[in-house]
Amino acid sequence: MSDGDQSARRPRRADARRNEGALLDAAATVFVASGVEAPVRNIAAEAGVGTATIYRHFPTRADLIIAVYRHQVEACADAGPALLASCPSPYAALGRWIDLFVDFLVTKHGLAGVLQSDNAGFENLHAYFIDRLVPVCTQLLDAAKAAGEISTPLSALELMRGVGNLCIGAERSVDYDARRLVGVLVAGLRRTGRGRTD
Repeated sequence: MSDGDQSARRPRRADARRNEGALLDAAATVFVASGVEAPVRNIAAEAGVGTATIYRHFPTRADLIIAVYRHQVEACADAGPALLASCPSPYAALGRWIDLFVDFLVTKHGLAGVLQSDNAGFENLHAYFIDRLVPVCTQLLDAAKAAGEISTPLSALELMRGVGNLCIGAERSVDYDARRLVGVLVAGLRRTGRGRTD
């Protein structure tokens, strides 16, 4: 294949990735509103495509759920370094990333049950989640510690588990504000006498 042929193919691959990302974003939006059992036609309508397009990319609902999960894990992972670069302080970056992590956790209506199913495709998702997000949280914690903004013996995994536990009630009650409670937890990481800056 010539260089010209290769360069001609690159835009199509990039377009395909963008199109798939848009489809996964649409599926995530529908999952938030209606749960992971939402009809495929609703996802197709949100994405502005036909149902055949969704089935072509994701032949089964399990394939779609796994792809949405991985897509959102990647978005959360990518946000860590970007926030460190753009926020006024590492602690502010940590706080904003934790907010994104909370959103990720509380918008998975029904996903926990699906992930406990016998489908072999779900088996590696938890390890994938840990492998991608724990290093990002560790980087944010280490940066805030190095800047003298926080003092905590908690590891990234411990903090993430604590946040996860605070998010459990969000699926059971519309009056439960997981972000507010997690904000109290994150504020507790600050060194004495310093308030959270966003």
